[in-house]
Amino acid sequence: MFDSLSGKLGAVFDRLRGRGALSETDVLDALREVRLALLEADVALPVVKDFIAKVRERAVGAEVLRSVTPGQQVVKIVNDALVDALGGAGAVPLNLNAASPIPILMVGLQGSGKTTSAGKIALRLHKDKKKVLLASLDTQRPAAQLQLQLLAEKAGVGSLPIVPGETPVQIAHRAMDTARREVYDVVLLDTAGRLSIDQELMDEVRAIREATNPVETLLVVDAMTGQDAVNTAKAFNDAVGVTGIVMTRMDGDARGGAALSMRAITGAPIKLTGSGEKLDALEDFHPERIASRILGMGDIVGLVEKAAAHIDQVEAEKLAKRMMKGMFTLDDYANQLNQISKMGNLSGILGMLPGIGKIKQQLEGANLDTKIIGRQAAIISSMTKQERRQPEILKASRKKRIAAGSGMTVADVNRLLKQYDDVSTMMKRVGKMGAAGALKGMMPPSFGPRRPF
Repeated sequence: MFDSLSGKLGAVFDRLRGRGALSETDVLDALREVRLALLEADVALPVVKDFIAKVRERAVGAEVLRSVTPGQQVVKIVNDALVDALGGAGAVPLNLNAASPIPILMVGLQGSGKTTSAGKIALRLHKDKKKVLLASLDTQRPAAQLQLQLLAEKAGVGSLPIVPGETPVQIAHRAMDTARREVYDVVLLDTAGRLSIDQELMDEVRAIREATNPVETLLVVDAMTGQDAVNTAKAFNDAVGVTGIVMTRMDGDARGGAALSMRAITGAPIKLTGSGEKLDALEDFHPERIASRILGMGDIVGLVEKAAAHIDQVEAEKLAKRMMKGMFTLDDYANQLNQISKMGNLSGILGMLPGIGKIKQQLEGANLDTKIIGRQAAIISSMTKQERRQPEILKASRKKRIAAGSGMTVADVNRLLKQYDDVSTMMKRVGKMGAAGALKGMMPPSFGPRRPF
């Protein structure tokens, strides 16, 4: 997400930085390009106009034009304006400051990821020691209530028993009564969606809101729908009032305009983002980090947090000790692949690194995909213990057996062994560098622009 916008803005600011001094004309020309980039990214026109006006007011001032680094000053102004457009500095948490049971209403169009997002939020609250009840109010979509029940089981939270024939409002009343009786902390009410906005949908959501008086009304929108997501947000906000937004498919190939428009259109902050179907794939929305990524400055804090949450520290320390002794087997390599896969989409991870846009075309040619990790892991798992410890014994006949057992080709096996050799050589060098070097060698460089599987 944001790749196209980031690339275009990066090109504009590179030209500004390359000049020792800037005239007012230089700045205005750059802002015209920024305006076009924002419009092409599906940012709502009123938001673009307001954004450009704010930046122009500050960027053409004497303090910028006479600055020692005017190009960098303009970038700083644009960064601040982006943060403001995205909702201001700092993540906005869910509002749980109310008497239990706290009702949270989930609204949105069909296919936006509303039910999955309800499951993700339930899991997060469960990890925070909250007793959560999931209730499906969707009587329109076949098996919608059963889907939420299965998600509740996966998340380890309660789910409201299904009673055929009830209306959404009746289900909502029963959910709140059950929550009070069984002392739940939070009730997540998953409403029905439609393929498009209609009066019947809005009337139903209004009736549920009046019956439950939710502390939070979370609108779930699909980032991939671009300008349509903005229109949906406006319609729901006008009809029922939105207190927060959950943006899904943030790892997809979206232009990013919806995220930049949401706060201005609804007045409600983006509180959470989802990327992927896994229940733990839910993150707080940090405007300053997103702005930094849009401008090609990465999100190192987010990357460190992701690594800390998913990488097994004990395993990492064991590997570091083995590296210090010059030991690195295919088992170690497989463990590294597993650790990286837990962090999610590889392109998303690399997108958090500063300056990654500079080599975007090279990375696209590398076929960065978590499937690569799965394929390499399959090859390694088809080897015997001896073969994983002594890969030098892998000759033609053994490679054919491993390829057949993993569903790959001999060429794939050879490619894996070549990558392993490269990493193993690097690890041996790192071992000689000491502990500081060991830490730098934790990420295998096996996803560079080699021929993909």
